[in-house]
Amino acid sequence: MALTLEDRLAITELIALHGHLADEGELDRLSEVFTPDVEYDLTDFGQDTLIGLTQLVDAALALGAGNPVAHHVTNVVIEELPEGQVRARSKGLGIRTDGSCGSVTYEDTVVRVESGWRITRRRITARRIPLNGQTPGTTAPR
Repeated sequence: MALTLEDRLAITELIALHGHLADEGELDRLSEVFTPDVEYDLTDFGQDTLIGLTQLVDAALALGAGNPVAHHVTNVVIEELPEGQVRARSKGLGIRTDGSCGSVTYEDTVVRVESGWRITRRRITARRIPLNGQTPGTTAPR
């Protein structure tokens, strides 16, 4: 099944909706973005993978003021996978209360459920090193 333009737009809006809901504290609406059994991988930040919406909401509430005040998402790339799944990669910017910001890469597995597209797995990796660690005098892998 080839993704339609409408599918691609819906998936892009799905990814953007997460930031709006998180920033507004509408955590009770995260089921509009994620499947009930979502795997939310935070291992790059030294944390566990959260399983399910309850763990995701509890973790956000526990973080409290440590949460970003703004989530921005950009550079969405969508790729079809076997068995009706979709891989979506995007870049995220998080703005903190002190004005600092950080960049992450979201790697999402998206599936179609009865109510529309939902993220079933999200892996978040921090961008800490420019050019993926390439330094002067080295060659990027081809």
